[in-house]
Amino acid sequence: MGDLEIRRATADDLPAIVAMLADDPLGAQRESPDDLTPYLAALERLNADPNQQLVAAVREGRVIGTLQLTLIPGLSRKGATRSIIEAVRIHADERGSGLGTQLIEWAVEESRRQNCQLVQLTSDSSRTDAHRFYERLGFTASHMGFKLQL
Repeated sequence: MGDLEIRRATADDLPAIVAMLADDPLGAQRESPDDLTPYLAALERLNADPNQQLVAAVREGRVIGTLQLTLIPGLSRKGATRSIIEAVRIHADERGSGLGTQLIEWAVEESRRQNCQLVQLTSDSSRTDAHRFYERLGFTASHMGFKLQL
């Protein structure tokens, strides 16, 4: 199967990453894989921010997974830094292969390396399979989330 590399995403990775973001009923409604212009601008903003990492999981030259890891320094919890895992996506051909576990474990270890005291993530309420997956990895459903569309 080849060795897995988890590294910062580049502009060359964007077509594969955006295709993965769009490859489910929720993403299909909000992503535009045919126009990468806004994604290129977003990648520039992410790369300019030291508290952001958009990563690509690559095997044999092919992008097969992605996630975004955000570090948030704060005052609560005695000045703790927390990380947030967002936009976890696995290519359809790789689902069930253990890649999702590897990506989340990488994010948790990177959070430890960055001296975070807490790792958080959110998952749409309709993604019940994802909820079971995160719970198997030790995450607990501890909060109710709210969003305000702007």
